[in-house]
Amino acid sequence: MGLHIDLMVTQPVSIYSNNITHNLGVMAGAVTLDSGMNPDLTLYDVLWRPDENGFRCALDITDLLDQARAIMERDRDGLSALNPANGWGDYDGLVRFVREYLAACEANPQAVIEVCRVDCQGMC
Repeated sequence: MGLHIDLMVTQPVSIYSNNITHNLGVMAGAVTLDSGMNPDLTLYDVLWRPDENGFRCALDITDLLDQARAIMERDRDGLSALNPANGWGDYDGLVRFVREYLAACEANPQAVIEVCRVDCQGMC
């Protein structure tokens, strides 16, 4: 018999990573969600400001993302009218982003949400 010692460090590992232009913030802000706790909650709040709205892990936003996806699919014409004039981002890109994020949240409900709202190239 002998002695075995391990010093272990648990380090965060990104299991999903994506980004989207802030030019779609206006469109995301037009998608009002029924959260039950905040009558003014929008998709923008869920995507860009989860930390400021009490959303810590993927499970916290899964239902909201699914709701946003359904709202967006029903209002393609209205939301497409909010496509950025400069051409950076569009309705289809935001819908795709929400669908992908939703799938990642459903697959990893306990994952911790981290967002970076600046130029995140190597900063976050």
